[in-house]
Amino acid sequence: MMEIIANTLDFQLHMDTAVAMGKFDGLHVGHRELLRRILIQRDRGLAPCVFTFEPSPAVLFGLSDGKELMSRREKRRAFEDMGVEVLIEFPLTGETAAMSPELFIQEILVERLRCAYVAAGEDVSFGSRGAGDARLLRQMGAQCGYEVETIEKIRIHGREVSSTYVRKCVESGRMEEAALLLGAPYTVEGGVVHGAGKGAAVFGMPTANLPFPKDRLLPPFGVYISRVLLGDQSYAAISNVGCKPTVADEGRVGVETYLYDFVGDLYGRRISVQLLAFHRPERRFASVTALKRQLWADREAGRLYWEKSHNS
Repeated sequence: MMEIIANTLDFQLHMDTAVAMGKFDGLHVGHRELLRRILIQRDRGLAPCVFTFEPSPAVLFGLSDGKELMSRREKRRAFEDMGVEVLIEFPLTGETAAMSPELFIQEILVERLRCAYVAAGEDVSFGSRGAGDARLLRQMGAQCGYEVETIEKIRIHGREVSSTYVRKCVESGRMEEAALLLGAPYTVEGGVVHGAGKGAAVFGMPTANLPFPKDRLLPPFGVYISRVLLGDQSYAAISNVGCKPTVADEGRVGVETYLYDFVGDLYGRRISVQLLAFHRPERRFASVTALKRQLWADREAGRLYWEKSHNS
């Protein structure tokens, strides 16, 4: 089981480590390459360790609204599934952010983390005013006895992969492109809650409802081709992200999903909804009857999508 060290400055590791440093918003393919580099250091007897800040510098200094590509819980599970042994969520405050880069390396990386190897992006920054960089990491590595490997930005279709690039894809509904950058589909997870019951009773389409997490980056409101992960099973699905303006007026944002070929009760169960492709924008219909017609058309469009993907 992965060891998680969070909400404390008082920690000390007792084994030599291979450390990946980064913000890790979304775990895109560049982040995954950093993790791959530390995981192979197991062959040298080093424990793979991820070091990140909580909250991120952008949130601390008011440059971000805190909406992330993955929740803290999701990132923790992803790190553990990949084989990370220790996760440090370093508390970032005005005081810790003011630590000199040299002190950060000596006290945190060398003394507390016992790093023997550090992997970071070539654009890594840390310490007061972000003055610490890859050059300083390498310079002090030579003095303190740890190895440094910096990774250039991965390029896809001629463009550098970054969390900013991924976020722009999600915010504009380019879900296939986002999945390519992330190495996995953009996913929302949570416990299924009771909705108004109209899916089955009114529209003949029983649905699973998730509140959209408040700390997650919101894609455009609309209907998406999706996939639902339930335990070790997956189901073809179609989802609506939004407020359902025709039948609800609370303004609450949720993900309402119809699962093809599923029979059973999902209430209270935890599911993951992968948003694969944007189908159409959400809109208000003149009547419930008009909405019903559209939902059945959406369902058939989703079925054709899945049939085509299975046959290709």
